[in-house]
Amino acid sequence: MKIVADANIPFVRECFSSIGEVEVMPGREITSETIADADALLVRSITPVNAALLAGSRVRFVATATIGFDHIDADYLRRHNIGFASAPGSNANSAAEYVIAALLEIAQKHHIDLEGKSIGIIGVGNVGSRVAAKCVALGMETLLNDPPLQRQTGNRKYLPIKKLLGCDFLTLHTPLTHDGPDRTYHLADEKFFASLRGTPVFMNASRGAVVDSAALSAAINAGRLRATVLDVWENEPNIDTNLLKIVDIGTPHIAGYSLDGKIAGLIMIYQAACEHFGPARSHSVEDFLPEPDVSRIAVDPNPTKHLETLVAAVESVYDIKRDDACLRGIQNTKSGQAGIFFDNLRKEYPVRREFHNTKAVLSEPCEALANKLAGIGFKI
Repeated sequence: MKIVADANIPFVRECFSSIGEVEVMPGREITSETIADADALLVRSITPVNAALLAGSRVRFVATATIGFDHIDADYLRRHNIGFASAPGSNANSAAEYVIAALLEIAQKHHIDLEGKSIGIIGVGNVGSRVAAKCVALGMETLLNDPPLQRQTGNRKYLPIKKLLGCDFLTLHTPLTHDGPDRTYHLADEKFFASLRGTPVFMNASRGAVVDSAALSAAINAGRLRATVLDVWENEPNIDTNLLKIVDIGTPHIAGYSLDGKIAGLIMIYQAACEHFGPARSHSVEDFLPEPDVSRIAVDPNPTKHLETLVAAVESVYDIKRDDACLRGIQNTKSGQAGIFFDNLRKEYPVRREFHNTKAVLSEPCEALANKLAGIGFKI
């Protein structure tokens, strides 16, 4: 059996070689020609999987090692009896930790006391729900918007989006949909930004096209936002570098790129492939996760500097400023090379571990700080 896989799925050859011959290549180089004789196709988010790619191939199973699958034509797969698997929740904690890292950096930069501040979370699925829990641990008030969940559960905690537009922070965690009552394409458009009450911090780590880039640029330039964090961009990898210049933190679509999340996604699609094709599973997450580089940090619980302490703890494991600085190097690329630069940042992304791999050791008891550290994911 032949398996074609995106090279950005770590350990994919080592894992899937137990069930077939694995050929790895960059996701943007996966074409109808390269998969014509493949039995299985493994992708991440940058490879559109549709009739144009699959027609005429012998592919009988497709998997994406990502939470979202708006790049997959699921209807086509169903009509042609092609098996499909994704990795729901695999990198949700990674993306939530990214949001917390960004939130803390922005709070420190702009001297914002997070205690009692409100955050509007638009989309409360695997990622959004984790963001909400971590923000509650930081002492923030969470306002939630998720129309599908509201209809499904009838729970009044899911509010109309207009109720969130007066929050101190706004963060997007929706899938990208182009049709239906819950269409999210350009959800944050000119009307959205014009309806804001106050000047919130705006963050998007969902999909680039959920935000209208032109409307966002206009809102920033008009002083409608206190700060902006973008991990996702319209027209990736050929992003709007002028928009990058005016956001506070910009990163190359890596919010969910922790090694823990990637390996979890790998094993989820591996298990699905084994179930589809029949061989017994021979690998688990533990086979591919190394010991963390930072297993222990010392914490001084100064009661007047909890924000600084939290920022330092997070930076010891994940320094979001590094990712921002790396992406800003795109401004120095030659004409036509920006997209390649963006993709290479993702392809060559360094190992990043999640907070739960690290134990925070407080020099003296401080329940308030310990609860915050534990609430965002650290062992205490």
